[in-house]
Amino acid sequence: MTTTKNLARNKILLLFDVDGTLTFPRADIEPEFEEFFYSKIKPIATIGIVGGSDLEKMFEQLNGQRILQHFDYVFPENGLVQIIKGTEVGKQCLHRHLGEKTLQRFINFVLKYLSELELPFKRGTFIDFRNGMLNVCPIGRQCTREERNFFAEYDSQHNIRSTMIKRLQEEFHDIDLTYSIGGQISIDVFPRGWDKSYALQFVTNDTEFSEIHFFGDKTEPGGNDHEIFIDPRTIGHKVSNPHDTKKILMELFQLTE
Repeated sequence: MTTTKNLARNKILLLFDVDGTLTFPRADIEPEFEEFFYSKIKPIATIGIVGGSDLEKMFEQLNGQRILQHFDYVFPENGLVQIIKGTEVGKQCLHRHLGEKTLQRFINFVLKYLSELELPFKRGTFIDFRNGMLNVCPIGRQCTREERNFFAEYDSQHNIRSTMIKRLQEEFHDIDLTYSIGGQISIDVFPRGWDKSYALQFVTNDTEFSEIHFFGDKTEPGGNDHEIFIDPRTIGHKVSNPHDTKKILMELFQLTE
């Protein structure tokens, strides 16, 4: 693996997904990994996070609002909200982009589809409306961690989410929407081009980085890290958990324990 040991901090940018990359799915960041990350990595590279979730969920998983001071770039909702050096500098809005009529047509269809879908269980909050996307969850986001893990395995066998995406693509072929499998239990829905690669324009406009690295777990086609992972502006690293992330970072910067 090529190392970046001799590059200055302002010449290398590290961008990270959250779930499955800095944390285990929907879990809090582990104290040991957090200590390693802030003490070993932050001093030698510019750092940013690009998550599919909203800012509040980032706060929940990464120990609160101090991430706004720790990270040079914070991009919730695929970068549709832009926070640079702790200050929000921009925000896109889904309902203005699609229009209320189209938005309600989509939401009504999804609710009807889910009402007819038989699953081992269902909980609450099936559609999470965000600034830049809709997050659709067949079992409901109010499931327990055990139920979340069960559904992830069930989905891998029965293709609940991928089947739903195909149906949505058929029904809304006339609308410029993209669908990706997000995390363990949901589908992200957003206008074409509003994937995580959207955030890259805000890190390349004003700064000349020699290298931009991206770390994520859902990098396969259809995953919500795929577009930024394969973007020619980034060097992509596929991980499965924070332990993978730490291992690659240590190799990248030739660090020792």
